[in-house]
Amino acid sequence: MILTSGASTRGEDLAPELVPESAPLDPRNTYAATKVHGEQLATIWSRETGGTVAALRFHNVYGPGMPRETPYAGVASIFTDNLLRGEPPRVFEDGCQRRNFIHVSDVAAAVVTALHAPLPARLTPLNIGTPWVTTVGEMATELSRTLDGPALIVTGAYRLGDVRHITADCSAADHVLGWRARIDLRTGLADLSESQHHIWC
Repeated sequence: MILTSGASTRGEDLAPELVPESAPLDPRNTYAATKVHGEQLATIWSRETGGTVAALRFHNVYGPGMPRETPYAGVASIFTDNLLRGEPPRVFEDGCQRRNFIHVSDVAAAVVTALHAPLPARLTPLNIGTPWVTTVGEMATELSRTLDGPALIVTGAYRLGDVRHITADCSAADHVLGWRARIDLRTGLADLSESQHHIWC
């Protein structure tokens, strides 16, 4: 999360901003640390071989085919699973955590585009997200509406290592690859809901 400068020293509210690829890397959990290590290994490989690497930093991916009922399932898949059982989505904290939810079809398009794009450096990190910032609570509410399910429950619980806000500046992917996300959240969640409903039926 990038915060406006100086606010914390004056006791004012901090304002989250979009995170560019140039933001300092500061992994707060094992998952994040493995992502950083992967980029470090790719940098070494490119230096030793002269090859180029597009390090695509996927944000909150959702869509058909996503895992269910595993520790690695995305929150959209978990909430859909709850709703299809007739249970409300249970949202951590206050539900106002900001995210970029990106449909898997947009992610696939970014990967294919990156495979054929000329890259400006040995390793080019690129955020792969959407221009639309959504809170976890908003996403859960839209899923409940789509599936005609119960309203979300805001639990106030939290997980150590979770980042409060993480939203991407994806302008570099547009500039370098000519790629940008196309599928809005309502359309994407309807697609996810339909695919998961077929699995349950």
